[in-house]
Amino acid sequence: MKPITKIDIITRPEKLEELKEGLNAISVAGMTVSQVYGCGLSKGHTEVYRGKEVTINLVPKVKVEVVVCEVPVEKVLEVAKKACRTGRIGDGKIFVYSLENAVRIRTGEEGDTAIMDPKK
Repeated sequence: MKPITKIDIITRPEKLEELKEGLNAISVAGMTVSQVYGCGLSKGHTEVYRGKEVTINLVPKVKVEVVVCEVPVEKVLEVAKKACRTGRIGDGKIFVYSLENAVRIRTGEEGDTAIMDPKK
């Protein structure tokens, strides 16, 4: 069984299309995308709302989760960094996890075959 790796990419919403195109180009078969809110080093910013100053400390982001075994993790990281980097605070973070197992519910397949494209 090949090692299975999960990669979470948290970045600016406007970078989603470029990231999806880059991942598709390197044959990442599937992804889960969520709208999330968070704060990092910037700790948010202040805005005036109805005459009062309000601290906005949770900034909208997107979280893209991919699980790979055939596509090298380094390739995914390279594509994500290229697609998401603006050079400004708030570009996001990438987290890499080793997974113990994966199960395709429909067929019961486990391990690397559960995440591979069955047509290959």
